[in-house]
Amino acid sequence: MLTELRVRDFVIIDSLDLSFNRGLNVITGETGAGKSILIDSIALLLGDKADPGMVRVGAEKAIIEGDFSISAEAAESLKPILSQHNLIGDDSDEHAGHVVLAREVRNNGRTVCRVNGSAISQGVLREIGEHLVDVHGQSEHLSLLRVKEHVNLLDSFAGTWELRKRVAAKVTEWRNTTKQREAIEQNAREQARRLDMLNFQMEEIRSAKLKPNEEAMLQEEHTRLANAEALSEFANEAYSVLYDSGDRHRPAALDQIAQAGRALTNLARFDKQFEEYYKSLNDATAILEEIARSVRDYRDGIEFNPKRLEQVEARLELQKKLKRKYGDSIEAVLAYLAKAEQELDELATSDERIDELKKREKALQKEVDALAADLTNKRKAACKSLAGGVDGELSALKMGGARFEVSIAPQPCDATGADRVEFMIAPNLGEGLKPLAKVASGGETARLMLALKAVLARSGSHNAPTLIFDEVDQGIGGRVGTIVGQKLWNLTHAHQVLCITHLPQLASFGDAHFRVEKQQVGQRTRTNTVRLEHLRRQEELAQMLGTSGDTGLQGASQLLDEAQRYKSSQ
Repeated sequence: MLTELRVRDFVIIDSLDLSFNRGLNVITGETGAGKSILIDSIALLLGDKADPGMVRVGAEKAIIEGDFSISAEAAESLKPILSQHNLIGDDSDEHAGHVVLAREVRNNGRTVCRVNGSAISQGVLREIGEHLVDVHGQSEHLSLLRVKEHVNLLDSFAGTWELRKRVAAKVTEWRNTTKQREAIEQNAREQARRLDMLNFQMEEIRSAKLKPNEEAMLQEEHTRLANAEALSEFANEAYSVLYDSGDRHRPAALDQIAQAGRALTNLARFDKQFEEYYKSLNDATAILEEIARSVRDYRDGIEFNPKRLEQVEARLELQKKLKRKYGDSIEAVLAYLAKAEQELDELATSDERIDELKKREKALQKEVDALAADLTNKRKAACKSLAGGVDGELSALKMGGARFEVSIAPQPCDATGADRVEFMIAPNLGEGLKPLAKVASGGETARLMLALKAVLARSGSHNAPTLIFDEVDQGIGGRVGTIVGQKLWNLTHAHQVLCITHLPQLASFGDAHFRVEKQQVGQRTRTNTVRLEHLRRQEELAQMLGTSGDTGLQGASQLLDEAQRYKSSQ
């Protein structure tokens, strides 16, 4: 419920702080005093369109803030919206059961919306506001004029919300399955092109017959083949220097070492330590001879083969091309091949997947149809009872000639079911039924909503925690005003109610009474709202009765006593 309302510099309100009761809050005042401005400030707080003209002349901005105390049920309905827009933080426990809405309108047209201090869009503010307050009067919040809301009211009365949630969940599953199937089918051409591409790529890689370590071996072979002449020359030089120089004036290394060995043998005859040197030199000679033979064999094995060189170069170029297209290494190319083979297998089974999805769609369609049909039957069963209850309430509200009916027409099934629900009304006796949104006046709509809320309250169905009625007493007299007051007060068992009224009979049922009055302060006009208690309330009711003095006060006191007796009897 709305517990606190703070308004600053809004139209002709300079500063206003109000605390509302949990029950029936009546707002009275002379015509033109600014009662509608007060309702407009609440409507703006709930997401209505802002206008720079709403800022009080001379002020930079208008500010409206509202504190709402919400039940666990209302908090649960708001939680998905708050979560979706990241409005629930680590301090969510701090705000549990409490929501603060704020709206700021600057004189340059800029507007700022906030929930619990966090900035949000006007659309989100409106969405949250619709869960907190339902305004019935001359504003955008006339939920009865929004045909899409009619199904919500009917489901509240019929108690079919849980079934409707099941329908919505099944419809979502069915639509997601359809989207998956359509996505696969719509991509059929793209998949065909992809299949051709994968087959081409796989054949290109497979035909190369790549081996993981082949590239390094080919590089080594290419180096030998490309440098065969130089390698032969270097090997021959090494062999000549080591073993066979072919020049008697420059003997080979092994020949000179042999000569050194003979000299060491002679030294050993005189000094035994040279025997070890001689043995070491023999070991070195054996190693050098082995090296010389290996170099000779390498030299003799060098192949001058231009054809093989071309083959190696072609092979390396092929590998380079594949790496450029499919990976940085042969291993990466082979990994791409494995991935392509897996994707090809998956694409090859797309037809099977489509068939599976079609079967799933068909099964889900049957489930949706069955649930929707059950929902439709329950709604139709509730329509007559709802219409009868509303007609009875309208009769007591001096609309006895009016006839109310709920129209249910088939529509493609969505999250709300397969029904288009619309409220129909014949405002006067003998007239045919027409859509309520097209024929009901503001006062009739307010009384019709009052009738609906009374019927819903009796059924135990709750909607927005706070209801605001503007012009609900339009076109009715004092006797019916008492009935309207009784019905509005009865709504407080399930809702907080705010009502603007000109009827003292209705106002007498208020649990809190506020008077809106216009004042002249210097050269400026301002409107002020004060809460009336005891004698001041009697004086206000007396003025509304059109009497004065003790007679007026006595009449007002009688109204209050009668209202109190009615409340006590309930």
